[in-house]
Amino acid sequence: MSKLRIRPILLSTLVMATNIYGFALRLRCNIRTSKAATCRSNGNGSTRCWMSAASGGRVSNAVSDNKSNLMKQKALVLDTNPVKGTRDFYPEDMRLRTWLFNHWRNVGQLYGFSEYDSPVLESETLYTRKAGEEVTQQLYNFVDKGQRSVSLRPEMTPSLARMVMAKKGALALPLKWFSIPQCWRYERMTRGRRREHFQWNMDIWGVDGVEAEAELLSAMVKFFENVGLTSADVGIKINSRLVIAEVLTSLGVPEEKFAATCVLVDKLEKVALEDIQEDLEKLGLARDVVERLTFILANKSIEAMEAALSPTSEAISQLRKLWVLAEAYGISDWIFFDASVVRGLAYYTGIVYEAFDRKGELRAIAGGGRYDKLLETFGGEPTPAAGFGFGDAVIVELLKERNILPSFESSGIDTVIFAMSDSLYPQVIQVASILRKAGQSVDVILDSNKKAKWVFKYGDRIGAQNVVIVGPDEWAKGEVSIKRLSEGTQVSTKVSELEAWTVSLKAKRSD
Repeated sequence: MSKLRIRPILLSTLVMATNIYGFALRLRCNIRTSKAATCRSNGNGSTRCWMSAASGGRVSNAVSDNKSNLMKQKALVLDTNPVKGTRDFYPEDMRLRTWLFNHWRNVGQLYGFSEYDSPVLESETLYTRKAGEEVTQQLYNFVDKGQRSVSLRPEMTPSLARMVMAKKGALALPLKWFSIPQCWRYERMTRGRRREHFQWNMDIWGVDGVEAEAELLSAMVKFFENVGLTSADVGIKINSRLVIAEVLTSLGVPEEKFAATCVLVDKLEKVALEDIQEDLEKLGLARDVVERLTFILANKSIEAMEAALSPTSEAISQLRKLWVLAEAYGISDWIFFDASVVRGLAYYTGIVYEAFDRKGELRAIAGGGRYDKLLETFGGEPTPAAGFGFGDAVIVELLKERNILPSFESSGIDTVIFAMSDSLYPQVIQVASILRKAGQSVDVILDSNKKAKWVFKYGDRIGAQNVVIVGPDEWAKGEVSIKRLSEGTQVSTKVSELEAWTVSLKAKRSD
């Protein structure tokens, strides 16, 4: 047989062997996966088989990781609630907050006080006093990246003391300052009590007589009156830490235990005597001493307390003088004596007071007192001082309960303005500028594709007073159309007369 005939036979045999080998590979793939495999001859005598992920075969690690990450992303759904004990302030909430703060600021300025502020983050040592106060157990405290022990402020008075000390006598006394800080305490939440709140603080430094307390109490009452509350709604209980000091002295309790005793006695309003018995024993106070103290502190009149104390009692003398000044301020119907008022902060030294809901449905509205020795606890010079704190949560609850809290649904926007066509948008800007310059709050509809019907509904929804329409026919005559939403009327007004129109609106509102 010639070589030429042998060569084609060998070639056909090789092709047949290659096909048999490819079939074997396909069969092997099917057996191992029980799925259809894809095989292809490369044309060079070799065959390649593979499976797609969709066929149920093996997938790469990268694909597997991607699936895992997608599953994790689905599991990590964002919690849209604020942290427990805190609040979001949507526009309506902000309008309420601004209204309240403005009332506080107006009273502060009316009484000649100056506003101040301090960092919300302070050194922890500013608050870690040793008298067993609840506030020291309620701190939002941590060690920062510089290894400093810090805390969100739970109250403002220590920050004020630090600021006064920082000036080292450079401040002219007396000083009358107010602030509206946000304060943080990790405590049990109840109605009117959150873990963060804003607090109106008013303080007077450098006055050692009860004239300071009388001025502060008058300012507090002024606020109540301004928001529509009366002495039938709110009362102010007044006592003096000097009363407690004189009683403790008569019972043989040493002076260094006065502050810690006051903190414990303040808790008796919330817990039974048995609940603080162990703490009292640590102070060395016998049960009969505390029982005698609480009996005396049950007095509700200055006359009854005067009979229990010395005829020359400094505490009674101060209280009587405060009542004379309250009469002069015209606030005597708001206040009354209650010896059980102690206040839970150790630094109080004299007159203390609490404003409360006469119906008894809410916790204390505000409270304060004299703290002449606070600066000394930080190493400063003795400086007479008095002040109060007034939280935002309880007062809002009270105003709601009395149904005298204003509505804040309206945005406060005077006028909504829009163009009937995109080509008139520059003219809308011109009109808006005229109205804003005249003192109006103007909301420009930025999307010129909005229809008039939508704009009118939008104006109603946000509580706007007017809708100004810039249309081609009116603009050609130098006019715009104005729809008074509250009245349902619509008129055309010259652009040149818009400022005068704004003035007339203001005059109507003031009538």
